[in-house]
Amino acid sequence: MSEQSVGPVAKGISAGWTRSLRSLLGLAMAALLIAVSGTLVGFGYWRARDSALVNAEADMRAFSDRLVDRLGILSGRTTALVGFTASIANSFLVPPPERLGDKITLLREIIAQSPDLDGIYAGYPDGAFIQAVDLRAQAWRKALDAPAGAVVAVRSMEPEGAEARNNRLIFLDKDGNQMLERRLLNTGFDPTKRPWYQAAVNGMKPAAIGPYTMATTGALGMSISQAHRGNGGIVIGADIDLGTITEFMARERLTPGTVAFVMDATGRPIMHSDRGLMARMTALKERGDLDVSRPLDPLLAGIRANLPKDSGVSFADIGGRTYIVMATSVKSIVLLAGHRTVVAAPLDELTAAASRNLYQGLAIAAAIVILGLMTALFMARLITQSLGQLTANANRLQDLDFTAPSEVSSHVTEISTLGRAMNRARDAIFTFALYVPKELVRKGIESGEFAGRGGRRQEVTAWFTDIYDFTTLSEQRTPEEVLALLSDYFDIFNETVSAHGGEIIQFLGDSVFAMWNAPVANERHAENACRCALAVERRLTVFNADLKARGLPELRTRFGVHTGTAVVGSVGARERLQYTAMGDTVNVASRLEGMNKVYGTAILASSAVVAQCGDAIIFRPLGEAQVKGRATALELYEVVGEKAHTDRQPDCPEAEETAERS
Repeated sequence: MSEQSVGPVAKGISAGWTRSLRSLLGLAMAALLIAVSGTLVGFGYWRARDSALVNAEADMRAFSDRLVDRLGILSGRTTALVGFTASIANSFLVPPPERLGDKITLLREIIAQSPDLDGIYAGYPDGAFIQAVDLRAQAWRKALDAPAGAVVAVRSMEPEGAEARNNRLIFLDKDGNQMLERRLLNTGFDPTKRPWYQAAVNGMKPAAIGPYTMATTGALGMSISQAHRGNGGIVIGADIDLGTITEFMARERLTPGTVAFVMDATGRPIMHSDRGLMARMTALKERGDLDVSRPLDPLLAGIRANLPKDSGVSFADIGGRTYIVMATSVKSIVLLAGHRTVVAAPLDELTAAASRNLYQGLAIAAAIVILGLMTALFMARLITQSLGQLTANANRLQDLDFTAPSEVSSHVTEISTLGRAMNRARDAIFTFALYVPKELVRKGIESGEFAGRGGRRQEVTAWFTDIYDFTTLSEQRTPEEVLALLSDYFDIFNETVSAHGGEIIQFLGDSVFAMWNAPVANERHAENACRCALAVERRLTVFNADLKARGLPELRTRFGVHTGTAVVGSVGARERLQYTAMGDTVNVASRLEGMNKVYGTAILASSAVVAQCGDAIIFRPLGEAQVKGRATALELYEVVGEKAHTDRQPDCPEAEETAERS
């Protein structure tokens, strides 16, 4: 840092005439508001707008009713078919292959009468399974390699444990005649493990599962299943293709910007008029990554935050646009019982006609508006130049950049006062920064770690050092000599640790506590910690040679490195905090440093470090050892050397140079 950056800032900057910021902005805003306020508000616009809103609400209500009706029809028809099959004493009471012909006849008839069904099936408690699928879906035809003319495919699987398990795939033509039969390999499929079986087995009512993306067709679907009345362990189920519902939601939108979706009782969207968003939501749901608190779409988040109560209407300001939101509860439908349909339309699109009339009126006042804007821009220019300089100074101060500030001259009293105050603050923070690790503060602020007292669990690599026989060295030297020696010693650590992406958390007498992967993430934290220890060792070799030439004692340093989970955060009193890490990981690193005396080594690492480093670092195994304070033994390794980077970029330039020298 140059001498210029540490000098005191001159006391205030003399300015000519000054006026308050309030008076200058007030003058500009008053001119603009007086010019345009009378022409922007018109009785005709508001009447047209209110009429458009009434019509829009009626259209949205009709759309919601049609959507609920479609869901009701689809749910009722499918539930009736499943319930009928599960309620009569039919061929499904015995597992395949018994009465296989009767089963196929009934399944084919159900498929023929239900164009929205992707398939219908039955699962048995002994693992037997039979399924019929509609081959009008091209995805099924391709997946099953169906012969030409086949309209239905039936898959029959006998229970596990049969002496010669007979799994077959039968293709039927439009008249129900068998065209082809293939033998199937045992895939280990067990219907009793499927959600549709578990939701309905031994129950009295139908159960609904989904929506989900169907594995074969890729379409959005749901399942309705019900236990057979004659045997609760037998479950009849059907897969429903919801494509017609999503197509209806996308096709029947009131305006181009209108969105419609169906959400469950927890507020999680399960169907959406945007097909691309629907596909992403379904994929995340099937992976278990769909978080209700973090919606994929800002518009969807805004609508959910402003939902009306029950089946009402509300307004929501989202992304600079106002939306009319209507929600309707879905009742008495098995398919989506307890869900709500939501329709949201942009107000500007619904009131487009009224807006056009407004724009015609605004054209009359264009000259006045332009005059007001020119006045406001002229007045703002007097302010923004100075504010821009102050903003640049503030940004440098935030980055802990203490270069000499530029003098800000302004005719606005408040800006001139603010400039002087910022310069005084710069001097105070510069003095304070001499006692606080500047890079640690900068990275902590960038990562959000310094938000008050508290901590979080984080995988880190902890790194402890100590000088061999430092107590004896201190007794032989004056305190001033020891202080000067340690200052040069710590400079080496500070530069090297920073170059390898780590942070020195604390200087403890002659010891150093450093950490990687906090407060800023470092993917190769263990590797960088090891490389740093080796780099410090090399620099200390040169440093000790210089000490020896000057007749001073050499500083032999021991290192302990361990990777694991620690609680990382700010601890301390309310007005004096320290950023640190606590826990077993930190304790083990400190213990490893001390155990160098036992093994006669300089750098000791744990097996956790070795696992993280892979083949980037050369280790020498030392066997297991009991670490004080731990119930279980640790595998210890000596850090011997490092291998050059070949197929990946290092986290820091210094690390690359280190690899090239190794």
